[in-house]
Amino acid sequence: MPESTHLQAIATAIIDGEAEDAMEATKAALEDNVDPMEILNRGLMDAADEVGKRFERSEYFLPELMLTGRALKGAMEIVKPVLLEKYADNDSQVKGKVVSATVHTDIHDIGKNIVSSMLTAAGFEVTDMGVDVPIKSIIDKAEEIEARVICLSALLTTSMPFMKDLIQLLDARGIRQKYIVLVGGASVTESWAMHIGADGTARNAADAVKLARAKIGA
Repeated sequence: MPESTHLQAIATAIIDGEAEDAMEATKAALEDNVDPMEILNRGLMDAADEVGKRFERSEYFLPELMLTGRALKGAMEIVKPVLLEKYADNDSQVKGKVVSATVHTDIHDIGKNIVSSMLTAAGFEVTDMGVDVPIKSIIDKAEEIEARVICLSALLTTSMPFMKDLIQLLDARGIRQKYIVLVGGASVTESWAMHIGADGTARNAADAVKLARAKIGA
């Protein structure tokens, strides 16, 4: 079966909220030697992007989000071990502490979870705060654990301004220079990251790891 057919089957199953179909399609793709990063980016993340757009257009509501979220997580459980094995860093030295969170008003976590997992595999010590996290709580946690990196995720465009608010709050508290702030999500672009004063964004989880390592000098 062509790679594009595998990826379309995964994305369709996720968008339709069919968890078992999504898992089976992901297994079939891996058995056919489809690159796990392609599965992640063009199967899972493209599907998550489409779900987010349908939610913002009021075509999907909470029940659909729950079903698609379950399908996404099911597919991720299949591909995650392969991804982590491919990108694992055998160096036991901790590269740095990271606080990761989906910002306030956004409940999407698949992208954040993937990046958190891959950062952990790459040798970072990650504190994942979950979803719908107030910006003050994120900063307080970063201060508490003496993190070096703050990773912010948002799928919904309506949630993205909270990323800017967090950076402004860091500035107001006089601690902006202490942190590398990386932002991500389906609608986040390099120009947006620059506009809000973030330290960068990445196209996918693998690039996010490379960016974090480059910024921290690890």
